[in-house]
Amino acid sequence: MLSYEPGMLVRSLAGHDKGKLYIIIEERDQMLLLSDGEIRTMARPKAKKVMHVQLIKEKLEEKEMTDISIRSFIKKYQKEHM
Repeated sequence: MLSYEPGMLVRSLAGHDKGKLYIIIEERDQMLLLSDGEIRTMARPKAKKVMHVQLIKEKLEEKEMTDISIRSFIKKYQKEHM
């Protein structure tokens, strides 16, 4: 079983947001609270089932995550890998 930790980057595999990148804010049972720093902010994270995301081996290594740091991390990843 995969270990999901706050700060890890994931890609949505299902739903209207398929393909979108998010950062894990929190894990609750089989649900993840996700933020993209824009529409889904830290204050209003998206809840998504673990089975509907793909874990990417990148992690935001900030002690205090903010919407700005999440947004810039996702944009940097997209520039380098997409």
